[in-house]
Amino acid sequence: MTHKEREMTFLDHLEELRWHVVRSVAAIFIFAIAAFLANDFVWGTVILGPTKPDFWTFRMLCLLGERIGSDALCIEELDFILQSRKVTGQFTMHLTSSAVIGLICAFPYAFWEVWRFVSPGLHDGEKKSSRGAVFFVSLLFVLGILFGYYIITPMSFNFLVNYKVAPEIANEFDITYYVGFISTLVLACGILFQIPMITLFLSKAGIVTPTLLKAYRKHSIVVILFLSAILTPPDIVSQILIAIPLSLLYEISIMISRRVEKKHLKALAQE
Repeated sequence: MTHKEREMTFLDHLEELRWHVVRSVAAIFIFAIAAFLANDFVWGTVILGPTKPDFWTFRMLCLLGERIGSDALCIEELDFILQSRKVTGQFTMHLTSSAVIGLICAFPYAFWEVWRFVSPGLHDGEKKSSRGAVFFVSLLFVLGILFGYYIITPMSFNFLVNYKVAPEIANEFDITYYVGFISTLVLACGILFQIPMITLFLSKAGIVTPTLLKAYRKHSIVVILFLSAILTPPDIVSQILIAIPLSLLYEISIMISRRVEKKHLKALAQE
């Protein structure tokens, strides 16, 4: 193969990657436009949902409180004012929220496009062992998004809204901060829920072993608490809410790594 042929092959790969990226961006753009046009539903129901006492999470807490005979879990009012302090504030946040929703909705397709580009370069054994990667990555991402939206966001917002150092101080939040607040929490949970899949690929590559994960279990707790403190608002409730599932995902990762190791040892024994 001549140098020119190798160069053309490399350029062909770049061209293929470009079209995968173009299709992924196009999907995000289409979903973003749909979210922009569905303004009443997106803002009235989705984005501002966690700010309303009749939000699903708050209603479930109230039902739980009724069953245990306590009214403390029922949230009747969230005392705050949401406002825009910039001339372009609402329009900018309309665009930003549409882009974030477009990214979330298009993520499974975008990852599938990335996988279509990567998978041809894998060996047959690697393709077989990574079967279902798109499904499980997408599933974990959706679960993380739902957890961030229905658990972390409303619980954190409720705590911060009701926390007052003095009754004379009113809570007035800028729309820019609120959109950034909910976007950060939801997207962070979607990404962090990929820990089991990351562990799976690292275990199959021989980089991570169950012994290594067990040895660093105590260290992982510190890292998880550190990540929780960075990704969540500065309140202990949010940090605990996100640290618990991350700790559980770490334990699941140990089980996944152990299973991969057993399969590898079994294959070596058969050879």
